[in-house]
Amino acid sequence: PFAVIIGCSDSRVPNEIIFDQGLGDLFIIRTAGQVSTYASWGSIEFAVSALGARLIVVLGHTQCGAVTAACKVPDVPGHIVTLINAIRPASIRASQVPGDLVENAVKVNVAMQVTQLRNLEPVLADKVRSGEIQIAGAVYDLASGEVKFLDEEFITEWGT
Repeated sequence: PFAVIIGCSDSRVPNEIIFDQGLGDLFIIRTAGQVSTYASWGSIEFAVSALGARLIVVLGHTQCGAVTAACKVPDVPGHIVTLINAIRPASIRASQVPGDLVENAVKVNVAMQVTQLRNLEPVLADKVRSGEIQIAGAVYDLASGEVKFLDEEFITEWGT
């Protein structure tokens, strides 16, 4: 695979179709709200180090249920709370942006995850610094089918 896509589990986001790629072209990691943790990080590092992927895309999407829950639902059952707790900082930051809270939180969540991965020591951070890999953020619009990549200024401003 030439790229890693860290995307949401939502079945309305079919990565190979969105990016017009065949089997084996993309290394896909999917969790609700595209939340990454240790197992995800190890999988990403494996795709980069062992399989040679050179691009990592954190792909959020409009109308994300996990982000909506982080913005609007005070309590969730069971282990779902781990997803919500990972997304909630983005929802808090997004409340400072004019416009739709959920759609802004989707973008901020992506930006924060891009920054987290770029700083993930030792493997990813080293490869970002050396220019061996790029890590980008994007949002898939469920209504239009369009993928919009976040500009670097947005990631820098909202990704911390």
